[in-house]
Amino acid sequence: MSIITDFKRNEAVPLDLGWINHIHVNKSAADRRAASLANRRTVKKEYQAAWLVKAIGLIDLTTLSGDDTPGRVERLCRKALRPLRADLVEALGLQDVKLATGAVCVYHEMIKPAVEVLQGRLPIAAVSTGFPAGLTSMETKVREIELSVAAGASEIDIVITRQHVLTGNWQALYDEMLAYRKACGEAHVKAILATGELVTLENVAKASWVCMMAGADFIKTSTGKEPVNATIPVSLTMVRAIREYHEQTGFKIGYKPAGGVGTAKAALQYLTLMKEELGNEWLEPHLFRIGASSLLTDIERQLEHYVTGNYSAAHRHAQP
Repeated sequence: MSIITDFKRNEAVPLDLGWINHIHVNKSAADRRAASLANRRTVKKEYQAAWLVKAIGLIDLTTLSGDDTPGRVERLCRKALRPLRADLVEALGLQDVKLATGAVCVYHEMIKPAVEVLQGRLPIAAVSTGFPAGLTSMETKVREIELSVAAGASEIDIVITRQHVLTGNWQALYDEMLAYRKACGEAHVKAILATGELVTLENVAKASWVCMMAGADFIKTSTGKEPVNATIPVSLTMVRAIREYHEQTGFKIGYKPAGGVGTAKAALQYLTLMKEELGNEWLEPHLFRIGASSLLTDIERQLEHYVTGNYSAAHRHAQP
């Protein structure tokens, strides 16, 4: 592959099947590296509080339920704009900090109420392309993207067709991702790999590379609907693919773990992984998001413990 030095958004590069077919993952080494992150001592006291505040700005605050209503989404958006209680903001000395989540993430039908509340102050991410299974027609999936962008979504979280990965049909996956990228226009596109259904880390690595070659701005682990969602070994595989892709092309691709990242401890592990594997630049929301619905509740509880020395009940920090 030729080296590209100018970076704005990821641009598609030609699919290199020779490169894809030579990708291999050392699962034992990946598991050992993942265990080292889980077992090490974490940051404490004011340093932990600072990392948790940092994590708030990286959350794609999400509601993707069949019983979503405009009212719920409106409350979610207000929470995204003011993610911490006023007393915690004051106690932490954050009055002059513009604190908000990275984005809100909703279904297409909930874009309108999100637009009405956010009014351009935060990105709106819409899940698309037959989420979560991705088994509708290609025509329908592309049109869904176009409608969501027209409705006000500035980010589109697409799901890939898993059978392309499981059968090794990399050209079909590349063509599909390329079509999604084109349909998004100026909206950024996150490619959801549904890694819990891809069977092997090698499949995860290859799917990551193909989606990046086809122009994905982010690669994302999961829909949150699979039996197994974001894990550290899968994340390590994906962020190392991002690192190597950057080395080869000059393009910086974002990463989004999603599904099962519900505790402050888990968020700190992902921040540590990003810092150690990709560096500080990948700790900013244009290159790192955490897809979560309940994570903010636990972060608030941990920050209240830091301020008061006591843990509060989760319902005191209830999400919409």
